[in-house]
Amino acid sequence: MTSDPYELASKAADHIRRETQVDTIDLALVLGSGWRDAEDLLGDAIVQLTADSVPGFSTSGVAGHGGTLTVRRLADGRHALILGARTHLYEGRGVDPVAHGVRTAAKLGASVLILTNGCGSTVTDWTPGTAVLIKDHLNLTAVSPIRGANFVDLTDAYSPRLRELAKSIDPNLPEGVYAQFPGPHYETPAEVQMARLLGADLVGMSTALETIAAREAGLEVLGISLVTNQAAGFSAAPLSHTEVLQAGADASARLAKLLSDIVNGMKES
Repeated sequence: MTSDPYELASKAADHIRRETQVDTIDLALVLGSGWRDAEDLLGDAIVQLTADSVPGFSTSGVAGHGGTLTVRRLADGRHALILGARTHLYEGRGVDPVAHGVRTAAKLGASVLILTNGCGSTVTDWTPGTAVLIKDHLNLTAVSPIRGANFVDLTDAYSPRLRELAKSIDPNLPEGVYAQFPGPHYETPAEVQMARLLGADLVGMSTALETIAAREAGLEVLGISLVTNQAAGFSAAPLSHTEVLQAGADASARLAKLLSDIVNGMKES
């Protein structure tokens, strides 16, 4: 296997092209906890591939995360790649596998990446089930997916244009700053307070590294978080992954419609 992550992404893209007979995709989506029910509303599946059949991908062992890559034809004829095989930094495989899906999407010609996640909230009004647009992030992992002296501008890491589009569909969507911790343990109350002092409204274990890789590749990024719990120190209840999955299940129908409406709105914008 090649050690060059960009070459590996090219091999993955070529494999997907051969299997789907689709030369170019228009957008890619990573569906995190609570968001997977949106997939069926996005269009007809052309081909669904198991992750471990595509170069550089592997099946996630985390409950609530899928292990497939699906190309779907949207109602307007565009094609979307659903990255249901997200790799997290805490899986211990390094930062390149975390960015691999994003880079593969870019090699397939995508211009837009939609990233979703389930996260904790430091804003007491944002209760479980609240969808929040990400307007900026704090990368607290101490790593970057970028190799070498490639100085990528992250001023507008999360596209103002796409955020405005999302708010035109749901004017009540709040915006917040997302902090990515390395995981897999949940943050301590002191760590959450630190993140809050630094400006974080949301805390989780994904998204920021993917966004950095996407901006390096020239993709426009829309990030949406589902609040699944109040972060440590903001709730008296202990944190659990079961709680995360349940919050996602409870909000899934609403989230699915929101996401499909946003995707459909992109063509019109």
